[in-house]
Amino acid sequence: MYSSFVPPRKVKIGDAASFVGTTPRAIRHYHEIGLLPEPERGGDDRRRYGYEEMIRLLWIRKMADAGIALDDIRDAFADTAPADTGTGADAEADTDHGVAGVLGRLEEALTAREAELRRQRAAVQRMRTLGNRMGLLSDFVTDRFTGLPEGSLRQKDLDTLLVTERLFGPLGAAVQASRFLALAAHPDLREESDRVDAAEEALDDTVAVDDPRVAQVAAERHAFELALHAAIDDSDLAESEEALFDSWDALHPETAGEGGGEAGQDLGRTKKTMGLVEAVGKMPYDFSPARLRCMELAFEMTVQESPAP
Repeated sequence: MYSSFVPPRKVKIGDAASFVGTTPRAIRHYHEIGLLPEPERGGDDRRRYGYEEMIRLLWIRKMADAGIALDDIRDAFADTAPADTGTGADAEADTDHGVAGVLGRLEEALTAREAELRRQRAAVQRMRTLGNRMGLLSDFVTDRFTGLPEGSLRQKDLDTLLVTERLFGPLGAAVQASRFLALAAHPDLREESDRVDAAEEALDDTVAVDDPRVAQVAAERHAFELALHAAIDDSDLAESEEALFDSWDALHPETAGEGGGEAGQDLGRTKKTMGLVEAVGKMPYDFSPARLRCMELAFEMTVQESPAP
């Protein structure tokens, strides 16, 4: 005895979408990209979906929910047409092979995504642990500040280290950390550093390049740098710097002697290689001509006092 219920032989797009758990708009998109062949239309010129189309839609939905891109799903089903694959068994085998390939690529993508998420989570945890932006610097840099009293580093110090790490890599920033460790240990040097910095900032666009103040501030900068490097040499910081190079070479034998500068490496996410000179040219500093001249004079003083090779 037959049931009084007789299932429809074909359904409209709204019913198909409702059953599958998607939307009519999504199904129309499947048609547009060639993922789902256009079905026959009824007398009212509306699409009608039969059993085979519904099965295809269900598989599409399942694969999309698993994270497979629609283009990959289309490729997986590309060889399922009976005219191209021969027997039904051959068609099923080809389909399974295509799906297996897509799933393999998806697993690789998910593995890479998991690694990236772990990296991001570790960065967030380090930032929370350290309590400030220092957590965004490399471990190789921040390890040098272990045990440093809170507040010893200023935001300006961290900004400088961030730029240095971008240009010269963790090794360059770790070496530069000696500067800020010395300033933290010598309040008098920190005070003098602030004074010289303020004097340099005062050399704005209203100051001529040949203004006597330019040479005066350059001499003050040179004297300060000598005092700072003397403080570093008199402490154990100089020995720590030597150990840094050995540690870096041990951690990165493939780049030993190169410093690992980010600017000279493949940037990974952007897939763009940028040389050091180009990177320096892309970092803006609002220095007036007078201040730039001051920096040149201070450098010339350092070169003149350097011992002959």
